[in-house]
Amino acid sequence: MYNTLKTFILLAALTALFVICGQLLGGKTGAVIALVLAGVMNFFAYWYSDKFVLKMTGAREVSPAEAPELHNIVAKLAAQAGIPKPRVFIMDTDTPNAFATGRNPEKGVVAVTRGIMQILNRDELEGVLAHEIAHIKNRDILISSIAAVIAGAIAYLADMASWSLLFGGLYGDDEDNGVLGYVGIFLMIFLAPLAAMIIQMAVSRSREYLADATGAKICRCPMSLARALEKLDAWNRQVPMQVNPAQAQMFIVNPLAGGSFYKLFSTHPPIEDRIAKLVEMARREGLAA
Repeated sequence: MYNTLKTFILLAALTALFVICGQLLGGKTGAVIALVLAGVMNFFAYWYSDKFVLKMTGAREVSPAEAPELHNIVAKLAAQAGIPKPRVFIMDTDTPNAFATGRNPEKGVVAVTRGIMQILNRDELEGVLAHEIAHIKNRDILISSIAAVIAGAIAYLADMASWSLLFGGLYGDDEDNGVLGYVGIFLMIFLAPLAAMIIQMAVSRSREYLADATGAKICRCPMSLARALEKLDAWNRQVPMQVNPAQAQMFIVNPLAGGSFYKLFSTHPPIEDRIAKLVEMARREGLAA
């Protein structure tokens, strides 16, 4: 409940920031245009995000004959989660990781790397797949897509504002073009993209915590997911994946963990915190062993 409320507040803040940027750039008309654009961009992010993600990662769909155990686990967990069985994809890389996509539970996709099936036992793999199915159940792909699109649009508006100052001054109503108007534009150019990025990363972290908790309930074994996270984090620190940084947030552990990221700008909560929450959950339910 806490993470759901936190996500709602963060998305509301992100949308409000977008509208304010539009108003600073184009007055009341700019705010309305910004709101309409946000709606249009969110629609396209919702409808096509799965196709873009699968194409960018190079994941290929596998049949039950090609990966029977993987399909059996996904079918079992989907039934326990109360959603349709997602399609199953594999990425051809030795670095162990996994992600989910799909605009709704009926269009869900889970993808794992070849490497993850080599280092995790069945219980741990169930924990990982339960986490990904939790993302689908909680509609996290839609929420993350909305956050990413709005944050990108805010950065675009800030860029437009910098060019408008350079070549033509401020747009909008005359009363908005005084000293305060210019101060607002300067703050928007330098601070709005940074604030949008921080909020977007916070949304991503809150959804990861929620997926851990939901996934642990789906597989009924929090410690399986905790052990899997520990292994995956260690491997990804040693052998980071070669992925676009924009794709990092969709994986169960940060595939770019070999780099140094400030906590504020991380797409994932600290692994230690995630494991600690899962261990505490297992203790409460008498499953810590």
